[in-house]
Amino acid sequence: MPASAQDQIEVAAALVRLYVFLTQYLDRCFDEAARKNYPDEALQSHLDETRRQLMDILSVNPVVKKKLAEECDRIVALGVSCVKSAPVDEQAREAVRAERAILRSKTMALSDLVAVFRALG
Repeated sequence: MPASAQDQIEVAAALVRLYVFLTQYLDRCFDEAARKNYPDEALQSHLDETRRQLMDILSVNPVVKKKLAEECDRIVALGVSCVKSAPVDEQAREAVRAERAILRSKTMALSDLVAVFRALG
């Protein structure tokens, strides 16, 4: 059965939320204020819940589900290693910058898509 427009909006919006939480996770690598603004427990809780919701939704497409799981795992591992190994070396800084750039592009594109879907609905 084809997904409804509302289903499509919900999937895209969930992806936006996930990418925002992942970006916030990376922001904590270099910014003490970000660590205070995004407490570990709260951020981890939001990230875990959004990821769980998306994994349920993406169970219809194992390839996409696997790619998203790998992306989340890679970003979380990078964030953990940066926070634990202060000061962060230049290679890790560059990896964080690269991941943030990718997340920013995905977030912007999906946000625009959600806005268009909502305007059409």
